[in-house]
Amino acid sequence: MKELIDTFVTYSTEILMGFGPIAGVVLIILESILPMLPLSVFITLNMVSFGSFFGFIISWLSTIVGCMLSFILFRHFFQKKLERFIKRRDQQKLSNIMKIVSHIRFSNLVILIAIPFSPAFFINIAAGLSKIKIEKFFMAIIIGKIVMVYFWGYIGTTLLESLTDITILFKIAGLLVFAFFISKFVENKLKVK
Repeated sequence: MKELIDTFVTYSTEILMGFGPIAGVVLIILESILPMLPLSVFITLNMVSFGSFFGFIISWLSTIVGCMLSFILFRHFFQKKLERFIKRRDQQKLSNIMKIVSHIRFSNLVILIAIPFSPAFFINIAAGLSKIKIEKFFMAIIIGKIVMVYFWGYIGTTLLESLTDITILFKIAGLLVFAFFISKFVENKLKVK
């Protein structure tokens, strides 16, 4: 199994290196719009191909761009249609859900985004369809995606080690706590609610 993974990584990194960082950027942006693509694999390949630092930066910036594109697409093309649907069909339950999403606290949004297993595509859609301010969503993405990208990059590049080393889980939990405190600081200083 390890040989199969090593062969896949070697072959994939050679392809990525041939195209440069553009391939890694495009793949991650596409993943933000098409959820069936494996983000963890793309982040891992970026980190293996371009090193931990540049692979992280490429993955982090790309996922921010992808999430914002998804948010903007749903905000501009589907938000009004959803509002008309709710009014026309008297969908009180859906209306209540959208109110909850619209008024989510900044720190809670950051944590939701930072959790590696949260469905990012659905978060982007829900935020785009809601009344969340674009600035609030953008700041939450910037902070939350740091933890998420680090998690997938770290787990991906140390896959076998991470299965037997519990300290990795403590590091990730520490990063989630760190993201929470950063989001509280930003929330208080910038008055983002």
